[in-house]
This record gives sequence, C-alpha cells and structure tokens, in this order.
Amino acid sequence: MSEQVRNLEPKALWNHFADLNAVPRPSKKEERVIEFAKSFGESLGFETMVDGVGNVIIKKPATPGMEDRVTVVLQSHLDMVHQKNNDTVFDFDKEGIRMIVDGDWVKADGTTLGSDNGIGVAAIMALLASTDIPHPALEALFTIDEETGMTGAAGLVGGLLDAKIMLNLDTEDDDELTIGCAGGIDVTATIAYKEEATPANSVGLSLKVNGLSGGHSGMDINKGLGNANKLMNRILYKAIDRFGVRIHSIDGGSLRNAIPRESVAIITVPSANKSAFDEYVCELAGALNNEHGTTDPNLKVELVTVDTPATVADADFQRGLINAVYACPNGIYRMSPDIAGLVQTSNNVARVEVKGGKATVMCLTRSSVETEKIDLAHAIEGCFNQIGATVVLDGDYPGWQPLPGSDIVKLMSALYEERFNEPANVNACHAGLECGILGTHYPEMEMISFGPNIRGAHSPDEKCQISSVQKFWGFLLETLVRIPKA
Repeated sequence: MSEQVRNLEPKALWNHFADLNAVPRPSKKEERVIEFAKSFGESLGFETMVDGVGNVIIKKPATPGMEDRVTVVLQSHLDMVHQKNNDTVFDFDKEGIRMIVDGDWVKADGTTLGSDNGIGVAAIMALLASTDIPHPALEALFTIDEETGMTGAAGLVGGLLDAKIMLNLDTEDDDELTIGCAGGIDVTATIAYKEEATPANSVGLSLKVNGLSGGHSGMDINKGLGNANKLMNRILYKAIDRFGVRIHSIDGGSLRNAIPRESVAIITVPSANKSAFDEYVCELAGALNNEHGTTDPNLKVELVTVDTPATVADADFQRGLINAVYACPNGIYRMSPDIAGLVQTSNNVARVEVKGGKATVMCLTRSSVETEKIDLAHAIEGCFNQIGATVVLDGDYPGWQPLPGSDIVKLMSALYEERFNEPANVNACHAGLECGILGTHYPEMEMISFGPNIRGAHSPDEKCQISSVQKFWGFLLETLVRIPKA
C-alpha cells in the first residue's frame, strides 16, 4: 500500500511520510519515533539532540547565499492519535499504518492516518535532507506527546533554539494562516461505587451506540457532531426509572481530544419489561437518527441479548452518575464575541467508564480566554462534586495570543495572495496548538501555523488531500526563500 504513496508528488515529502508511518508512535509511547528522528538527523551529519523530555532538535546551516537571513524553526509533533474501527484488526504498538490512495486523498485502512502531524514532520524531513532547496538556517523541532498533554512543548527549555521565527506545520486547512489558538485543561472525575447482586428474573443486554462520525474535539466541535457518551446517557436516563434498567458496565469513548464515536453498556432489565424496553430503545433510536442524520448518517443504536451479569451497580450511584453526565456541558459553551465564527470555549465529554466498582469521566475543556476556561472546568467539577466524585484538574496549557501585525504574518499573508490570487484566511483556531506553550519559553519568537487539507483527524476517517499537500509544499518553500535578513 505504501508504494502508491511513495510515488506521489512531491516524492521527497511522501517518501518521508511513508517512512514515518512505518514507525508506531502513539502518544506516551514515542521511544521508537524519537530514535527514528534522532537517527535521521545524525545520518545527515547535522547537529542533533534529544532534550530532557524527548523532543528532538536538528539544526541545518543555511544554503549558500542565505547565510544572512533570520534563522527559522520548523516545528511539528512526532506522536499521533491511535484510533481504529471496531471491526478493524490492527495492533498500533506493532504495525505501521496501512495507507490507501483514493483519488485525490490518502487514507488509512480502518485506522487514523497520522497525517496529523505526520505531514508536517515529513515536510521538515524533506527540507533537512534536501540538497537543492534554498533556505535560511533551519532548526527542526520535533516535539512529543502533543495529542495527550503537550508535555513535550511544556518541557522544552529556553536557550536551545536561536531562531526568531517559528513555522508550526500543524493546521488542517490550506487556505488558513493560524495566528492564535485555545488553551485547554483536563477534567477527570472518579468515584467508587458498590456492586450488588443482579435482581432475580433479569435479562442481560448489550446496548451499543456506534457509527458516529467522531473527529477532533477542538477543530470539529462546531460541527454539531454526536457524542456517543452523551447519547448513551440520554438513552439510560429515563430507562432506569421506567423499565428498571440496572448498569453493569459502560465503556464509552477513548481519547480526550477525540469526539467519542462509540459507547457500549452492559445492562439488565426485568424480564417482564424487556419488550417495552426494546420498543423504547427503537423509538429513541429513530429520534436520534432524525436529529443527527446530517452530521452522523451512520449512527446506530443496537440492543442485543447477552449473558446476564452477576452484579450491577448500586441503584443510587447509577442514578447520580447518569444525572451528573446529563448535566455536564458538552460541545460549544460560548462563541467568541470578537472573532466571527470562532468557538471561544467548549467541552468534550470524552470518556465514560463504569466497571468493577469504579467510575471515571474524562473531559477536555478548551478556551482562548483563560478565565473562562477555568470557569467552565469548575462548572464541570460542580456536576460531579454533587455525587461525591473526586475531581482533578490537570494538564493545563495556555492559549496563543494572536499578533496579526507581526512581520511573519504580513509576509505570509502577502505571499499567499500573490500565489493564489485570493486573501488568506488569517485566523485563530479552537484547537490546542503547541505555539502557546512554546511561546512561554521563547516569548520574542514570532509564530504562525499552516498546513494542508486534512479531514477527519483523530478518527479512522482521517484523510489528507494530495493536491493540497502540493500547494502547502510550494508555499512553504517560497516562504523560506523570502525570510528577511537578520
């Protein structure tokens, strides 16, 4: 499969992407890809270092005639989100991504593609390895763990980089120049509960919500996509009292930065109420499909008889948990009053797990306004405090304050209009780019973020547009040629 990708243009970039995608690189398990990047820099004979947290820095001198230009940092992250469809057999810890060329798009076979942020990494690798592309002195910064905490960016120390300009290659629309982003904070609620014997004359059922579109919990939060955890909770909310449903377990969602596509609950219902419960689920499934038909056309609600579990959660606990999850904000909380169309604050109810006497709810709260981010996190904390849960707020990272008047923004805005005969969309985004954190270490550095068209990031539907990569590559090369003198 990768041979098709290797023949795409620009070949240097796509070949490095194929090499990278052969290396398993989940967040928190980046040892192999760190060694891959380190060996790559050393093989070229360039100054290469791995810092104390695992970020890889490679420095390449300017090409002849460009020595007097400002040094530029090219920055992308090495890790990727690992998601797959339920029916896809794939081991992310051992296998390389199986890529497919489909018309003008590169996809993966039932998994995430890794174009977020592998295309950026591959572009930087192509520039480092090039012998005929003019550029100023380059510092490649490959960070780790961007997807689950940005600990690589947070752990970078000042003094390692000399550049005055940073080009972050980690956005997903090729007509955009991003100059600001939201900050985020993880909210995790945990609570222990008692299990009790399943009531007599109960039937076991598997209730599954799946087929949702999923997506990036920042960039896609404005699309009205269904959240499997919230939909599952909605089904259970009335079913507990009306039909005597008892919860044995819930397993919904996965990563904080992915809108949940699936949730599975193992439940029981009194045998006498099963038929009525079946009708209720069928009726509510129809309502959900009607509500989400545009955004999630493949949504399914499935109810299957299974072996009756021996235990269920305490009745008071399950009612309290369902109430708390129902009350927990999800999706857009507030739009920006200053930037048209920008989501200012949001929350993603990313993970709900109920199993073996312990329940966990994980959220990712984002905002470009620091005080509002914390306020929403406290609102979520309040939901779960009501049921006696322990709530932890951590993984806090800052947003990136836009500077529309900076020299690099002016340069690239003018260049975009010159090359493509239309103005660039200069904006801020609701994703958590690393620029905000990196800017705390290098406050004088001018930053901008751009990239090719990527759709469905953080989901198995992820795809990257081939023609857009060509557009992005040409724009990147011309930007480097026009970097001003120091």
